[in-house]
Amino acid sequence: MIEYIRGELTEITPALAVVEAHGVGYALNISLNTYSAIQTKEQVKLFVHEAIMTGGRDDSYTLYGFSTKQERELYRLLITVSGVGANTARMILSSLSPNELCNVIANGDERILKSVKGIGLKTAQRIIVDLKDKIVATGIASEITMTSEPQAMMVNNDVRNEAVQALVMLGFSPAPSSKVVTEILKTSPDTPVEQVIKKALQMIK
Repeated sequence: MIEYIRGELTEITPALAVVEAHGVGYALNISLNTYSAIQTKEQVKLFVHEAIMTGGRDDSYTLYGFSTKQERELYRLLITVSGVGANTARMILSSLSPNELCNVIANGDERILKSVKGIGLKTAQRIIVDLKDKIVATGIASEITMTSEPQAMMVNNDVRNEAVQALVMLGFSPAPSSKVVTEILKTSPDTPVEQVIKKALQMIK
């Protein structure tokens, strides 16, 4: 499995980037978000999602590249939703930034999702229902917010994720668990994970 490719950006269009690494040119399908992030760079690092299609006359092997792990994780979540294929997921991530998409899903704003080409009402509703808790449980929303909120930079994301996962396993909902854990770590960034969990158990309503 390819985790990421780092190398020279030799070609780029709004939909495709070619990255040369150790003499091999890798063609990666990209979103407009990733295009905007890397278009002026000579050296890039793209996180990879591999899509292998078998059956029919020929097997196909396609690489998708993302400028951040968070965008890749959102892509992977999107393609788990019934009715959302690879191209539709890329279209969504070309129409909305990762931060905007997280906010749209968290707020249940089906109207904005419907504005994306290829997304109807039922698919928009399905995306919201299927992913609302997942974007919190996986920590994507928090990680994306970290890029724009200096205060959140103090949060130890590994501890936050571990604590939220533990609380979810104990039967608490992801959204309130994440909120409480983040508040604890903003106040006391060096708190060990077990103490974070204990404090959270006292605070979650």
